[in-house]
Amino acid sequence: MSVSAEEIAFARDLFSGLGDITTRRMMGGLCLYHQGTIFAILHPEGGIYLKGAGGFIDRLEDMGCTRWTYTRKTGQSAAMPYWSLPGAALDDPEEAVALAREALNHL
Repeated sequence: MSVSAEEIAFARDLFSGLGDITTRRMMGGLCLYHQGTIFAILHPEGGIYLKGAGGFIDRLEDMGCTRWTYTRKTGQSAAMPYWSLPGAALDDPEEAVALAREALNHL
């Protein structure tokens, strides 16, 4: 499964307020970069996730964002440093961009 052209267009439009956004397909999903730094991913089964680091992790968790986890071939669970984008931000580009800027400031 991979992300669709419509999903990619939505994510690029949502974060367009950041300015120059580049993307790279990876593992069926899409990485989103601003000035060469990854700040989010578009996952084919989970939607948009923001990269979390430092104190931003606590803020994401306080907003109810969930961490991206997956099950390895060995059956063990692994957690990645990405948290779901809050639902309200999916409908509000200004909020999405503000959160993306926070993510970038903590990397």
